[in-house]
Parts: sequence; C-alpha cells; structure tokens
Amino acid sequence: MSTALPPLEPRASFDPFRLIGRAVLRVLREAGSISIFLAAVIRRIPGGIRRDTFVPGLYQVGVGSLPVVVVTGLFIGMVLAIQSYHQFASMHLESRLGAVITMSLVTELGPVLAATMLSGRVGSSIAAELGTMRVTEQIDGIRALGADPVQYLVVPRFMACLLLIPLLTAVADGVGTLGGWWLSCQVLGVSSHDYWMHANSMVTGYDVLGGLFKSLFFGAAIAVISCHRGFHCGSGAQGVGRAATESFVISFIVILIIDFLLGVLINSLYYAIWPGAVSLI
Repeated sequence: MSTALPPLEPRASFDPFRLIGRAVLRVLREAGSISIFLAAVIRRIPGGIRRDTFVPGLYQVGVGSLPVVVVTGLFIGMVLAIQSYHQFASMHLESRLGAVITMSLVTELGPVLAATMLSGRVGSSIAAELGTMRVTEQIDGIRALGADPVQYLVVPRFMACLLLIPLLTAVADGVGTLGGWWLSCQVLGVSSHDYWMHANSMVTGYDVLGGLFKSLFFGAAIAVISCHRGFHCGSGAQGVGRAATESFVISFIVILIIDFLLGVLINSLYYAIWPGAVSLI
C-alpha cells in the first residue's frame, strides 16, 4: 500500500529588500545597545576609578602598545617618503616632501592607523578578557558581591584608552616624521633644511591638535565597543573568539566613520576661522 508524499512547499523567493532591512535593523540595534552602554559608562565616571584596575589598564594600553605604535609610525613615514619622492621629483618639488609627509601623518594617517593597530591589539584583548570573565561567570560574581561590574571593570579601561591613545598617536606622528625625514634626506638626498622649512610652514598647531582631537574619539570608541562586546559575549570559547573579532571589525568601521565626520567638522571650523586660508603645497 503506497502512502502519498506530502506536497512540496514552494521555495521562498529571494527578497533583497528583506535582507537589507534585516541588516539595517541589526545595525540599528547594535548601535542603540552600544549607545546605552556608553551612557552607562559616562554616568559612572564621577564615581571614581579603582587604582588596582586603572594602573594595569594604563600599562596594557600604554606601555604594552608602545612598540607596535613606534614600528607602525616609523614605517608609515618611510613609506610616504618612498612613494611620494619620485612623483615630486618629476615636478622638481622634492624639497616640499617634508610638508606632504608631516601633514599626512598628523592629520590622517597617524591617528587612523595608530587607532586601527590599537583596536587590534588593545580592543581585542579587552574583549577577550571581559568575554572570558563573562563566560566563567566572574562578572555575575562581582554583581552578586554588591559591586558594579561596569564601574569596576569598564570605567578604568575606558579612561586608560581615552587618556593614552592620544599620547600614543603623538608618538606615532613624531616617529613617522623622523622616519620620513631620515629616508628623504639621508637616503634620497633631499635637503634637510628644505624638508623642515616646508614642514614648519605648512603644518600648523591646528592640524596637530585636530589629529589628536580625533584620537580622543577613537580611543573612546575602541574602549566602549571592546567592553560592550566582552560584556555581551556568547557562551564558550567560540563566543569569546567571536567577541574579540567583532570588537576589532566594529571598531575599525566606527573609526573610519568618526574620522570622516570629524574631518568635515575640523575643516569647516578651519575655513570659518581663517576664511582666506588656501592649502597649497
């Protein structure tokens, strides 16, 4: 006796708008969750910072990241020099190389690339550390003892990133400028006097402070996103690894968005203060 097979259900048609809608809703949900987490962190800053968690955070963010920042800044400056020299030499403008290298470093490449490296090193480490504490229920244990885990774990790391990432950016800018000078003047034969003269004439204090101002927001974004992913880590080792990966990816995207928005704001303020200023090299 044969049994009738159930009728096949029609295959759902591919709907790109539904996929886009789901992606947009997921992005908005994550942005809202991170914003609420940021508000909770800022609200707890006046409550003070524990020394036993703040000092190790300073060492992890600052001293531990110094070799990475120095190497990154050094090679950024030398790559800018080697890539720009032949184009400028073909126009007999190699004496202006110092202005191009220094301006590119202090305004864009130094802050952005330093923040990207730190989001990989510091941000992933914070996310993995807090994610492990989440998986092993240490965060729940802190809450059960009557302490605030955000106050105890997040605020010190947030303040360490906020204070030290601008300093590390300044180190990257300085080392990169020296690396560009060494390769341009000692290897490629550009006049050292012309290098520093044009760098000094084109790069203003406003440019340097603008780059460091960006790095403040980069540091805050790295800290908040990394701590948020660690606090909302999934279960098991896979969840910890996913939290570390997501912290880097989201931080990198947010760094680029912040860089664009602050770049527009800083340039608008510059030309509003000095309406006759023209950027010529």
